[in-house]
Amino acid sequence: MLIAIGCEDQERNMVKRTSLREADCPVARSLDVIGDWWSLLIVRDAFDGVRRFSEFQKGLGVSKGILAARLRDLVALGILKMGLASDGSAYRDYVLTDKGRDLFPVVVALRQWGEDHCFLPREPYSVLVDNKTGRRVGRLEVRSMNGKILKASDTVVRKVATLAPISKRPINPRRKPRRAVSCSPTT
Repeated sequence: MLIAIGCEDQERNMVKRTSLREADCPVARSLDVIGDWWSLLIVRDAFDGVRRFSEFQKGLGVSKGILAARLRDLVALGILKMGLASDGSAYRDYVLTDKGRDLFPVVVALRQWGEDHCFLPREPYSVLVDNKTGRRVGRLEVRSMNGKILKASDTVVRKVATLAPISKRPINPRRKPRRAVSCSPTT
């Protein structure tokens, strides 16, 4: 049995999204930039060679309005850039920037987690393979600086207040603090 909830009920129950732009946690800031599922799926498809609005829309089945907003955001954040169509037509292509290509390990990690936890035994799913060998890509691993494979229990997050100072210069109390580097739009 399906129970329909009216739009007014849904709006009343919706939580306003809080910005994580100023968080001191890199995971939180990253989610503020790319934590929306449509955005990650657009990035995934861009890695698969999708470039045109119509191709993203057809492949994802997302509404044109949502897609236009997400593409606009990804361009503003410097994850995608718009370029002339590779075939010389009047269309525009969306292409991953260096910042966007740096999301590849994130997409692979989500893929591998999904393979492990989101499919029934023997349920078919797409696989990521090496272009040259045709063999499946190996598992991502987190390693120490000396190459040792690390588990979560082998690591700890050092909060900002506990980090050693980056500079050995004394802090001038009259000097304005530098603006922190953020995941804001690139110029």
